[in-house]
This record gives sequence, C-alpha cells and structure tokens, in this order.
Amino acid sequence: MATVAGAGRSAGAPPAGISRNGRRLAMGLLLLTYISSYLDRSIVNILIEPIREDLGLADWQLGFLSGTAFAIFYATLGIPVARLADRGNRKAIIVASLTIWSGMTAVCGLAGNFVQLALARVGVGVGEAGSSPPSHSIIADLYPREERGRAMSIYSLGVYIGGGLGTIMGGLVAAEYGWRAAFFIAGLPGLLLALLVWLFLKDPARGASEGGRAVPAAAEQAPVGEAFRTLWASKASRWLITGVTLTSFVGYGKGAFGPSFLIRSYGLDLVTVSAMVAPIVTLLGAAGVLLGGWAADRLGRRDLRWTAWVVAAGKLAAFPCWMAFYLSESLWIGIPAYMAANLLSALYLGPTFAMIQSLTPLRLRSMAAAVMLFVLNLIGLGLGPLLIGGVSDLLRPAFGEESLRWTLVGASVMTFLAALPYYWGGKHYARELAAAEGR
Repeated sequence: MATVAGAGRSAGAPPAGISRNGRRLAMGLLLLTYISSYLDRSIVNILIEPIREDLGLADWQLGFLSGTAFAIFYATLGIPVARLADRGNRKAIIVASLTIWSGMTAVCGLAGNFVQLALARVGVGVGEAGSSPPSHSIIADLYPREERGRAMSIYSLGVYIGGGLGTIMGGLVAAEYGWRAAFFIAGLPGLLLALLVWLFLKDPARGASEGGRAVPAAAEQAPVGEAFRTLWASKASRWLITGVTLTSFVGYGKGAFGPSFLIRSYGLDLVTVSAMVAPIVTLLGAAGVLLGGWAADRLGRRDLRWTAWVVAAGKLAAFPCWMAFYLSESLWIGIPAYMAANLLSALYLGPTFAMIQSLTPLRLRSMAAAVMLFVLNLIGLGLGPLLIGGVSDLLRPAFGEESLRWTLVGASVMTFLAALPYYWGGKHYARELAAAEGR
C-alpha cells in the first residue's frame, strides 16, 4: 500500500505556513478563474445557431470555431507556459493569461466574418493556455494526496459552473441584444478578476503539501521531453490520459452542439435552452464533479484502484442515458436522461487531475498537467467539435436537420469505450503511486 503524503499533520490541516483561510481564499480565486475560463471558451456553443444564421456558416465551420480554432494554440502553448510555471511565478502567469483571454472574448463580438471570428477564438485559446497548468500545480501544493481528489473536484466545478453561466447568460443576452453583445458581457468582467487574483492569491512553496520537499528555485529545470517520458513510462498515466482524451473528444463535441441539438431536434428555442435546461444540467454536472472527487478519495483509502474505477463505473452508467437522450422523441424521456448523463459523465474530472499530479515528481507537476491537457485538448477539443460538425454536414442530404442527432448517437459510443482505459489505469495506479511517493 502506498505511503500517505503529509503524515504527521492533523487530518484536514493545511500545509505548514498556510492558514486555513489562506488556502480557502486561494482555492476560491483559482475556482473563479477557471469559471471565467470555461465561460469564455464555451459561450460560443449557445451562440452557434444565431452565428450560423447571421454569418451563413456550415456545421464544420461552427465546429472549428467551437474547438479547433481555440484548441490549437491552447494545447501547444500550454507546454512552454507550464515550463515557466514549474520554476517561475505561477500567480503572474495566471493573471496575464486571464487578462488576455478576457479581452479576446470581447473582441469576438467585433468579428464580421468566419475568419475574423476564428482569429479572435485563437486569441482566447492563447490566453487560456496559461491558466490550468499552474493552477493544478498550486492546488497540489495546497492539498496532500489523500485530499487531492476532492480539491481538484472543487476546482473542476469551474467546467460546469462556467459552462452553465456561459449558456444561460449567452443565450438570454443573445435573444435580447444579439450574439455580439453576449461576447462583450462575457469577456469584460475577467479583467476585474485578474486584478483580484493579482492582489490576493498567494503562490505557496513548491512541495508544501509533501512536508516541504520543495524544489529549490535555482534547481536545473527538467527538459520538456522529461515530462512526456515520465508520463509515458507510467502505465497508469498512459491509460488515464487515453481515457480522459476519449472523454474529451466526445464531451467537447457533444457540448459544442448540445444546444443546437435541443433547438433542431427537440424544437426548443434559445431562451428555453438557456433559462430552463442549462441551469438544471449545470447543477447536476457540478454535483457529479463533487461526487466523483468524494467517491474517489473515500473508496481510494480502502483500495487505490477505485480512484480510477469510480470514473469507469460512471461512464458505463452514463452510456445508456446518452443514448436515450439522443434517440428519444419525447422531452419527458430525453431531458431526464440528459440530466442523468451529465451527472454521471462529470465524475472523471477531479480524480483524473489528482491522479496525474500524484504520480508526477514535484518539479514536473505543471508540465505534467500541460502534457495531459495538450493531448486531450489537441485531440478532444481540436477534433471533437470539428468532426461532429463535419459528419453532420455529410449526413445532412440524407437526414436534413436530424443529421446532428445521428452524428451524436455515433459519438456517444466513445462514452462506453472510455471506461476501459480507466479500468486498466486503476490496476496500475496503486503500485506506481507507492513508487512515486517514495521519490
């Protein structure tokens, strides 16, 4: 059985030199930053139909705007930014990133054609590349391994809160004032948040949660390739990254076209999707994130394999719910199935992020997060919406507006397939964690 990091501290106590209130404040600011990140990246999803009508775009172009334009630079720039974060001032990197993506989100509202909007989305991706790797690293320094799953799940609430707020606010503003106004309102508050993060976020010592085994500032920085080699050498990490990449491919694709599916196939309008469906789905997604972190930490104390197997179980249970949602013609069946699917699909976030951080040496934590995000975003976010949009276009001559329904049915099979790498990853996790914590 793996040793427990931070043994000797009272349960739930923060690392030495960090107060409970200081840790809560840091987590709160990082969560708000992640909420802003997901609000700004995902608001385009609820605006797809108004943008399509205004600019006359095809589904593949909408998929490109939702995923590929953002993901290319978001994924690739995350690695050099993480290299800076593993040695430099993590707070400064987060503040600079937040400022850039907030400004570029507002710029999206000025776009007059597909190319201009795509370039603005690239700018959002450039900004957001610097947020998650240093945030993951800070959280790992604030919370020991046995509490890290729940901590990462709290941080991961930003995915559903930010995505939900983007859907609710974006849809309601677009219905009243147009899609351009929605981008303006989404982007500008992030500039104020950047100031708050700069003033109040404290960057903890590296290794604080492991009893102060910090990496000296003057230590030689590991080459970028070392992070790739470290993760590749770990069977658990390989399987976990495979699982989260499959999850992201189908998740980003379905997320990009989810509002459009509800509008095209269920006949809902923009206001109904924004004001009624989105809040319910957001709350259930957030509940799933918290449930996943809690269950992974609790069951992982008894058997570390269950840290990953909780995710596998959730994906197996989510698969029939997604199929019921996409195949049903009735709102009374489809919407409850949609709610359950979102709850179960959200279990993976906290446990996955926590396991990767726990398996990685201190000096590589930001870089390991960046490598994981590089793979899952380049494939998942970069290709998921684009391919789903492209297949929908190909099926349109045969199925008309229902082409999106059948494309999403096919994509949902990956929800089932993603359970397998999480199962295999869990089998290797306990043994490798013991070795990692012995470094």
